[in-house]
Amino acid sequence: MFVLFLTQAHAQAPGGKMPPGGMAGKGGPGNIGHIYGKLIDAEGKPVGYASVIILQGRMDSATKKMKDVLVKGVLSQANGEFALDELPLRGPLKMQVSGTGYKTYTQPVVFPPIDKDLGNIKLASSTTQLQGVTVTGTKPIMQLDGDKKVFNVEKNITSTGGTALDVMKNVPSVNVDIDGNVTLRNSSPQLFIDGRPTTLTLEQIPADAIESVEVITNPSAKYDASGGNAGILNIVLKKNRKTGYNGNLRAGVDKRGALNAGADFNARQGKINFSASAMGNQMKSRTTGNTDRLNFGDDPNTHILQNNSNRQNGGFAFGKVGVDWFATNRTTFSISGIKVHGEFKPEESIAINTDTIRGKDITNMFSERNSHSKMAFDANGLVLGMKHLFPREGEELTVDANYFGGKSKNNADYVTDYYANGEGSAINRTDMQRILGNGKISFITVQTDYVRPFTKTLKLETGLRMSSRRTETNFNNYMFDHPSNDYKLIPGASNNFKNTDNVYAAYVSVSHTIKNFSYKAGLRAESSDYNGELINVKQTFKNNYPVSLFPSIFLSQKLKHDQELQVSYTRRINRPNFFQLIPFTDSTDKLNITKGNPGLIPEFTNSVEMSYLKTFKGNNTFMGTVYYKHTNGLITRFLTKETDPANGAELLVNTYINANSSYAMGAELTSMNTINKWWSLSANVNIYNSKINTDNTGQPSQDARWAWFGKLNNTFKLPLNFEVQLTGLYQSKSNLPVNDNKGRQDGPSMQQSQNASQGYIASFYAVDAAIKKSFLKNNAASVTLSFSDIFRSRKMDQYSESIYFTQYYNRLRDPQMIRLNFAYRFGKVDMTLFKRKNMAGGMQGMQEVVQ
Repeated sequence: MFVLFLTQAHAQAPGGKMPPGGMAGKGGPGNIGHIYGKLIDAEGKPVGYASVIILQGRMDSATKKMKDVLVKGVLSQANGEFALDELPLRGPLKMQVSGTGYKTYTQPVVFPPIDKDLGNIKLASSTTQLQGVTVTGTKPIMQLDGDKKVFNVEKNITSTGGTALDVMKNVPSVNVDIDGNVTLRNSSPQLFIDGRPTTLTLEQIPADAIESVEVITNPSAKYDASGGNAGILNIVLKKNRKTGYNGNLRAGVDKRGALNAGADFNARQGKINFSASAMGNQMKSRTTGNTDRLNFGDDPNTHILQNNSNRQNGGFAFGKVGVDWFATNRTTFSISGIKVHGEFKPEESIAINTDTIRGKDITNMFSERNSHSKMAFDANGLVLGMKHLFPREGEELTVDANYFGGKSKNNADYVTDYYANGEGSAINRTDMQRILGNGKISFITVQTDYVRPFTKTLKLETGLRMSSRRTETNFNNYMFDHPSNDYKLIPGASNNFKNTDNVYAAYVSVSHTIKNFSYKAGLRAESSDYNGELINVKQTFKNNYPVSLFPSIFLSQKLKHDQELQVSYTRRINRPNFFQLIPFTDSTDKLNITKGNPGLIPEFTNSVEMSYLKTFKGNNTFMGTVYYKHTNGLITRFLTKETDPANGAELLVNTYINANSSYAMGAELTSMNTINKWWSLSANVNIYNSKINTDNTGQPSQDARWAWFGKLNNTFKLPLNFEVQLTGLYQSKSNLPVNDNKGRQDGPSMQQSQNASQGYIASFYAVDAAIKKSFLKNNAASVTLSFSDIFRSRKMDQYSESIYFTQYYNRLRDPQMIRLNFAYRFGKVDMTLFKRKNMAGGMQGMQEVVQ
């Protein structure tokens, strides 16, 4: 209050004389100087409500000595920005900044230029404040943030040197199967990178590039309504804005000799922030499995036994570059790009024993199929952004334009040897098949959001969004013709396809806090269209979906003793994806043939959640949630019989249909505890029940089944800068999930699909461990040894049945994987890193100080 009072006063020179440069305050002819900047702390976060004053040195008439006289003063805004105008151009002047918990900062101010940007001014914490940050500033492995849970990847040392798939295995509420399919509360979520859609899969994103994963189980109207009965997984990539320069280097190897390496660099000075990352990961994956099927409909029934052995060698490179330009105190422009390139060489060997009926007798036929493939992809991303802050605190406008696209090639050779009298006998005949495939996909998204607070407790949010996705695939199937000694194209088993789908959206939401009660009500409107074409047969089809409304409401009541109760409702949509729509039969695996259905329509889901949050002493938190979801027109798998276009044989085909309805309900418990200063843990348990009504398909519906899975994460801080992490998960016996093949890019993925039938997945558990040693000055270097799936127990045992067969299926992928990684971080907080020499004589010293 004292500073604000003095700010309004006119500073007078001793004895009534005019000070150099004119009258301080208003009205002086030389008072046209203007300075502005932003206050930040050591971590780059804004410092609000700090005192910023301008002092002028003047001669005291009584003592005949120079003394500092206050000219002007302000308090920095909540975002750290400050500005002072009408300052005298002649000095000497100096600026003094002080705030609770920070050391006083002083620097001279010299004009010209008249309009001076002091940039970001970093305030050093006082000694006592630094000690406080050391104790409380460490991020926990998981944070509860409103309608989402934030998982901090940097605290998860078991995924060091791996991919985003390894990260997801430890994220609460998220389940990952052996093929890398991710489910959130038993449904497939949307995958975002930095809040925007992506064409990348989880195995194409390095774990070391990820800062955090946001789990949003019931998104508000601000987010895409797409995603159906699941939520959103938003992968937040690392981005550093600390003043000066900093970075880190890392390298590692796993037990099969697969290497990984990466480097990050960030530099910031004044109005420019530059960041760059580059990483590479090799892959040497091994998978074994078998399928045991009993076919009905024949007399007698026939039996098929299939043993699989898969090897996949390859790797990918990931690069990211970004620049932020702080154009003014309130406006920032950003541009960033992502580049990913990968090449893989999957190999598969399948030994097949098949029963064949000859008359009334059954004979056994043995065959062996070997495949060699080469897959390559290139992905590119570009993000343009602008953020503008208005003078009103909390009012802001953001505009984003995002492009993400990729190209891929997939060529494969399949050689099947048929043996005359079973395994070990002479080869009777050999069939050879060749697939030449390529494809491309792209996302373009443009979005703008505006936030307008009316009071401290009432706020309006609104925005517009347009997204366009284009997909093209060419899949040519060839069979070797022995008489001509050449491969011949099989048109009925080939496919050339392209499609475009667009989504247009607008939303508005209002949030208001009334004492301990708050609400947020929103409404989102979306319309979409879809156009597809089978190029080789000139067949086209399209769907236009009219405008649909998606309301959402969130209610929160704070209770006594650090308790909070939250209730939310949302309506969402799930539109059929490319691989569910494409009317093409993929018969590369005879036991798991798939085909899309262009007649699919979107499914709509209504979700209700109620959560209870309790914060205890000692940094301990508990959150309990119950949820219910009901879906109309659920897109689900369906098993039918069709004729193989290659040879005319009858085949069982997995396709997709819209079921009548489905429901899912359950309870989720999450606890974060600090046992003592060296041991912390987080636990997550999800108990759920689900049922799909398939009466409209002519096949019986599967009975509802209760199931549960849990995750436990322990972190131990030991002497001598050692840190140990021990994680575990358990999945009980559960119904087969809906498999929509979201991870595929084009062509066969060499990963077997789950059959469209009733059945279950047997229970399993897994345990991972890691130990980290930090050393050198300020613990700049570290070595991490991680061991995943210690007991070879993360496997898939699946049973399925239908009116056509019963089947047992199991797989085990990369058990007991060991990785060793080294990391080194460096940096220097240097305010004069990018000093620019001023050509005006005598101004260089001033330039060094004020930048």
